[in-house]
Amino acid sequence: MVLRSCWKSRHKESCCGPAPCWVLLWFCVTQFVFGGGALGESKNVVQKDAEFDIIYNDTVTSENQTIYAFNHTVSRNKSEGVRVTVDVSQGFESPILFVVRQKQAVLSFQIPLILRGLYQRKYPYNHVGRTLCQPPTRVASETQYFFVDVSTLSTQGTNYQLRVSRVESFTLHTDKKFSFTASPSQPQYFKYVFPDGVDTVIVKVNSDSAFPCSVMSIQDIQCPVYDLDNNVAFIGMYQTMTKKGAITVQRKDFPSNSFYVVVVVKTEDEACGGPLRFYPLRPDELIDAGNRSKVIDVVVTPAIKSEVYVMGMLFCLGIFLSFYLLTLLMACVENKRMKKREVFQIPADMSPAETASLLGKNGDGKAPASPYEYGSFADNGSTLSSEAITDSATSTDNNYGYIERSLDSVGRSRHESLSSVEEDDYDTLDDINSDKNIVRTKKFLYVADLSRKDKRILSKKYQIYFWNIATIAVFYALPVVQLVITYQTVVNVTGNQDICFYNFLCAHPLGALSAFNNILSNLGYVLLGLLFLLIILKRDIVHQRALVRNDLNALECGIPKHFGLYYAMGTALMMEGLLSACYHVCPNYTNFQFDTSFMYMIAGLCMLKLYQKRHPDINASAYTAYACLAGVIFFSVLGVVFGKGNTVFWIIFSVIHILATMLLSTQLYYMGRWRLDSGILRRMVYVIYTDCIRQCSGPMYIDRMVLLVMGNIVNWSLAAYGLIERPNDFASYLLAIAICNLLLYFAFYIIMKLRSGERIQCLALVCILFTAVVWGLALYFFFQGLSTWQKTPAESREHNRDCILLSFFDDHDIWHFLSSIAMFGSFLVLLTMDDDLDTVQRDKIFAF
Repeated sequence: MVLRSCWKSRHKESCCGPAPCWVLLWFCVTQFVFGGGALGESKNVVQKDAEFDIIYNDTVTSENQTIYAFNHTVSRNKSEGVRVTVDVSQGFESPILFVVRQKQAVLSFQIPLILRGLYQRKYPYNHVGRTLCQPPTRVASETQYFFVDVSTLSTQGTNYQLRVSRVESFTLHTDKKFSFTASPSQPQYFKYVFPDGVDTVIVKVNSDSAFPCSVMSIQDIQCPVYDLDNNVAFIGMYQTMTKKGAITVQRKDFPSNSFYVVVVVKTEDEACGGPLRFYPLRPDELIDAGNRSKVIDVVVTPAIKSEVYVMGMLFCLGIFLSFYLLTLLMACVENKRMKKREVFQIPADMSPAETASLLGKNGDGKAPASPYEYGSFADNGSTLSSEAITDSATSTDNNYGYIERSLDSVGRSRHESLSSVEEDDYDTLDDINSDKNIVRTKKFLYVADLSRKDKRILSKKYQIYFWNIATIAVFYALPVVQLVITYQTVVNVTGNQDICFYNFLCAHPLGALSAFNNILSNLGYVLLGLLFLLIILKRDIVHQRALVRNDLNALECGIPKHFGLYYAMGTALMMEGLLSACYHVCPNYTNFQFDTSFMYMIAGLCMLKLYQKRHPDINASAYTAYACLAGVIFFSVLGVVFGKGNTVFWIIFSVIHILATMLLSTQLYYMGRWRLDSGILRRMVYVIYTDCIRQCSGPMYIDRMVLLVMGNIVNWSLAAYGLIERPNDFASYLLAIAICNLLLYFAFYIIMKLRSGERIQCLALVCILFTAVVWGLALYFFFQGLSTWQKTPAESREHNRDCILLSFFDDHDIWHFLSSIAMFGSFLVLLTMDDDLDTVQRDKIFAF
């Protein structure tokens, strides 16, 4: 009877056109299985001619099987969807199998439809709606037949309702919003055809309700269409969504110039950050998911054209190349000013009497009051005359303990190559060891007291900063580039849009890159970092030439010129641009370290440079500094991996943070003249007893104490905040600590500079004001928060917004522009803020 039914079915199909052999074979096997598995058992097969939009109420048992035959006209120029809806309201002992046989596809599902969630949760659905796959037809118009077979193994009769209807709005149109309702058992998908002249579109899906969680997928026009929660990730591009979703689709990825937009509602909300409400008591227990319908809007809009790409790139280059032009113009003006000044320059080896007879008068029309008014020096300008030094040492109590340096030790030839100078070749500490404990513990220190080491040795010491960071950059950047290329490849191959946290509403692809605009906007860091290196190189060359001609100001006046840290800062800025671009290839929480590592470097190097300006002899070495920064990055990695909600980690980190703050405070207060050994506790008790109990005396170094007290308050407060709140974004929290300390020290430096009677020149003042304004604007755009990997990908997309500049750049791109300019301006502030001291003797410049 089973084989005869198969033959009858085949005979009936022959009048409508030949059916594929594999479809007939599959149908015969189905007849055999649901017919009881034996040829001798009877099976009543009924075939009905059915029509669209009619509800069929029938009953099915293991003894009978119903086949509904439908036909419809398919046009090559018109896409029309067909949807099958089934509803079973009463209970039943065995599922009902529905098989839809088409010309080139087969769709089957059971009622109840069992969809699985996490931990093997099972959710049954008795109401199912599925859209039939519509393969493209080659002829202009043809009539196609399809059959819906209904069968079950249940011996009891089970009632069901079947309805087949046409989907009138099956094809989406450009810039026209379409609304529909979907659920886990009733997914929806629609077709979109690229219009002429449009190569890229953005499919935007929106909903007023965040939950239930849903998935949007872009699939090629082929059968089958994967439109269930358990298979939607098998093919194409997909992403989870709550209220917003957007995928950029390119024509080149779809040979048929069309694609399906598939929307599936998930059985659970955990993937979108929602709660898991149901916990089954038994592994096979079925859970009622309740009403999980969701109203969704979809609209397809054209993406930007190639002209906008060109405009965006030209805009980016134009902004930063303008800084090059401005710098070149200022360099030309400065060069002309220097040439005019060289006409009236006094030779370094000219005696005071010759100087007076040469000029006759001061610049103000008066005779010079003393030979020192022109800053004349003895011994070919290599050092102060012995009379001047003696006078400086005895004329004020503030300079007590200043020991004269031997003219032989400081009058060495300045023409020696730095490469031939080794620290072992010179006994640079013999004259310092005898008095540094006195000099560095004076109540009032001057730059001359802390710049006593040989300049060539110090220059070589600080050049190590540059070479070390260059080496670090190479070894750090190469695996980073390799990793992000792998990330992008995985995204492109798997189609999983949840791997990367883009602003999908303004993510413009180029080649294999998904968000080219976020990468391009980092160009400013690289270009401005390179410009800063060129500025430092020019200053370095000018300074070396001044040393060669024994220029008095270069030798003995102003803040000692050491450019190694500046070179390191410029390199760090360039690397920040490169690594930020790498991070934005696929931004997520695992590679956020790439975007912040060199931010830590920049903050640390800026603080070191501020301290080095007036403490060149006792500043940290490159090895110590980079070792400390490596420790910071190490904790950054631990915080990202283990810090989220981990109380033990936050306790350990807060204790280390506070201890490090106290140790650094002690180091700065005593200028390094203390030892961390077994007797430290005894000395602490003694100092507390003598200074606090025996006699109440104030701190000897009041200015330093004020800075360190404020620094400890800030750092202890930040440590307490981290321990209490335990922020998820540990990397940004760590960066906030570094920035707060840098700003605090910079403010202290400016206040002390003004308090010491020094002034800020016009160029430095302009840089400070300009940088402050740009930083304020940059932070405004930074806190817009277009995406966040602290939440799920679906929740992150709720923050996505459209482009705001040239239809190409978003708020975060503007943050890149402004922050790179602000960092460049901050570097210029550090470079120029002490230019007013270039003609002031170092024994008159306060060290604070």
